[in-house]
Amino acid sequence: MSGGGRGQLPFVRTLILAALLLCFSCRKSESGFQIRSRVASSGDELSTALQQSVGSTMRPGNRLEVVENGRIFDALIEAVGRSRLSVNAELYIWRKGAASDRVLKALAARTAEGVRCRVLLDAVGSIDLGDELKAGFAAARCELRVFRPLSGPDKDARNHRKVVVVDGRIGFTGGFGLDDKWLGNGKSDKQWRDTNVRVEGPAVSEMQETFAENWQEAGGELLALREFPAPENAGPARAAFVRSDGAPVVTRAERLTQLAIAAAHKRLWIENAYFAPSRAILDLLARRAADGVDVRIVTAGRSSDSKLAFFWAQTDYGELQKRGVRVWEYQASMIHAKTMLVDDALVVIGSVNLDPLSLNELEEGALIAEDPAAAARRAKDFEEDCLLSKEQR
Repeated sequence: MSGGGRGQLPFVRTLILAALLLCFSCRKSESGFQIRSRVASSGDELSTALQQSVGSTMRPGNRLEVVENGRIFDALIEAVGRSRLSVNAELYIWRKGAASDRVLKALAARTAEGVRCRVLLDAVGSIDLGDELKAGFAAARCELRVFRPLSGPDKDARNHRKVVVVDGRIGFTGGFGLDDKWLGNGKSDKQWRDTNVRVEGPAVSEMQETFAENWQEAGGELLALREFPAPENAGPARAAFVRSDGAPVVTRAERLTQLAIAAAHKRLWIENAYFAPSRAILDLLARRAADGVDVRIVTAGRSSDSKLAFFWAQTDYGELQKRGVRVWEYQASMIHAKTMLVDDALVVIGSVNLDPLSLNELEEGALIAEDPAAAARRAKDFEEDCLLSKEQR
């Protein structure tokens, strides 16, 4: 979960994570769910495996652009500036500041021309949503709704998704929030390191469905038919957007993570903010390394906004390292990315952390795509991040 911030958020998150870590330490080996088959990392076999595991099919015709750090705001504002119909956003965090001011200004310019703007924020992630920011949404003519008030029965089942959809044709997802900590290049203490993706093509309709589902739960109306345009062939990538809900036994977030690991035959490079995965995931990582797969993990170092998650992660390093997994801790700033790079072409980019909250309790989402160009970009950035990290021995 995106931790840190002002107000009550750090305390609330720490309490929730502490409770879940305590109970999860007892259930890591109890669920019994594990993908035991090897899976291809490309082609129809991969798509069929994904369909069986999470109910999504990888469809061709998508175009991806990896968007890192503060560039996400430039990409969002460019897309908003071209909008003609609607901008729909669901985010865990939106706080006042320079980033918020830039995005709200861009939204106001389009809503003045009749573009519909809807914003859904989580009640915990945006717990410090104040009158000034609410006034900003009103001035920009954006309809604002809050997801699952803290007084409700599902107070621990938060919406951690990061999804923005423009005109039903352009989608954004990743680890970002609307906060000034996501400005910059991720190389200084106050600028978080994150990875996001801009996508066009059939996968965007799944992102729109994800927003619509949560918007409806928050009391919003059904989206109009025109907000689900017929998918266009925007590029060469095969992709799907996978959404996950909290579940009592096994979530799609857990299934997707295991499937990506099972698909690795040569390379499995993971960047993740909070590394406290299930026993099944740990076992699969060790198995892939033992099979000769180049398994590397970059996670948060001492700049982590969650010291509890930081220390918990270190309890698993030794076991993995003995089996050949290499682990780095990012030193330049807080690394908040949630990505997986598998073999030569498969990438996963989204909001799923490898911790008990994401893997069990939260509303999450991730784009999985077969795209050699995006994979090459992720490999380059991963290697650069390793240079700014300390390998654990």
